[in-house]
Amino acid sequence: MQADFSLSGLVPKVCPVILRRRGGMQQILAFRHPLAGCQLVKGTLEPGERPEQAVLRELEEESGIGQAVIVEKIGELDIGEAGQHWHLFLCQPEAPLKDEWSFFTADGGGLTFEFFWYALDVEPDESWHHVFRTALAFIRTWSQQSAEQGAVLGGDSATLHSHQ
Repeated sequence: MQADFSLSGLVPKVCPVILRRRGGMQQILAFRHPLAGCQLVKGTLEPGERPEQAVLRELEEESGIGQAVIVEKIGELDIGEAGQHWHLFLCQPEAPLKDEWSFFTADGGGLTFEFFWYALDVEPDESWHHVFRTALAFIRTWSQQSAEQGAVLGGDSATLHSHQ
């Protein structure tokens, strides 16, 4: 499937989701945008680009994580009020990630994003833009359903293992 900019008039977006378990809590990789609050990595598909290509490109462009693989597609989410259609993918970096780091991205004319791990079961406050609060709720529901179906996040690993 290639980027379809006419999909119900919504702009196609991709969101790489990186999860880990620490201290018995499931955490998701997030960042503080210097102008727009707490966010998840997300970006727009380029014309002719497949979501699977775009999600890894966006992950590298916005976080500096250049070596990662797609574990599975989480799903798709329409955020009509923002005019966006999101493709969400569970991704796994090839190397362990730090607890916090800063990354300078060329996005927005050049910005430094401050990365951190956010507890997935904590309701996001007003420091999160509404579209990211919606996305977090979608990811939380997917994660809970996956756990009920036998998928588990093991130990302090960020890898999701499915038991079939």
